[in-house]
Amino acid sequence: MFTLPTVPKPAAQALSQDGLSLLTPSDLAATLPAYWAQAWPALANSWDRLPPDAHLKDGGHYRRRRHSCYVQHLDSGQLEQVAHRAHWQPVDYNAMHGGFERWFEPVEPAVASAPAWAALLTRLGQLFSQVQPGPRWYIEAHQFRIDTAGGVGRPTPEGAHRDGVDFVVVMLVARRRVKGGETRVFDANGPHGLRFVMQEPLTALLLDDSRVIHETTPILPLDAATPDGYRDTLVLTYRASGFQAR
Repeated sequence: MFTLPTVPKPAAQALSQDGLSLLTPSDLAATLPAYWAQAWPALANSWDRLPPDAHLKDGGHYRRRRHSCYVQHLDSGQLEQVAHRAHWQPVDYNAMHGGFERWFEPVEPAVASAPAWAALLTRLGQLFSQVQPGPRWYIEAHQFRIDTAGGVGRPTPEGAHRDGVDFVVVMLVARRRVKGGETRVFDANGPHGLRFVMQEPLTALLLDDSRVIHETTPILPLDAATPDGYRDTLVLTYRASGFQAR
């Protein structure tokens, strides 16, 4: 477990056997329509317009964020954006920010309605249904920017954690003028683990949330001359039994 093979396994096989799969940008593109690679950059620009996260309990100002929710109906292939709702996690999964409703600005309408956005969410949902079949996925989409303007940015201030869902996707969107940000994945029931730095945009880590815990270490400015670095990610969670709520 937690050894990335020289010849990668198909993602569904890796998730079933190992609890995780790391997709290179070309691996990810291979799961998506041919137009996707040309359409995605226009959506990636929306990370420049993320509003500040007002809920950080450590007093930091290093995180910007948007959040929207969807239901994917696997029989029909329909992806339905639901009415805007709060993000909520139990304290069992997020001791730092769990137990209360966090409201964030929604994903911009032009992004949420774009075919490339829908294709990404639905194709990944179809992949997860190969591992865990079911009628639908309840999906939460989180756009994050972690910056180093204050010296240190913390992608996971809550530390190593699970999300309380079935599957998690962490996709790197951009990485500019920073060092650090090591991704760490650990067996939830044992000592084994894996650590690496996501460097190339559109690298995507897929996780079986019941089997692993994960975190990303803080990022720092690349050097004193570049204090304005940032790391952009898209985090998607897929849950079969409904959205987490109070």
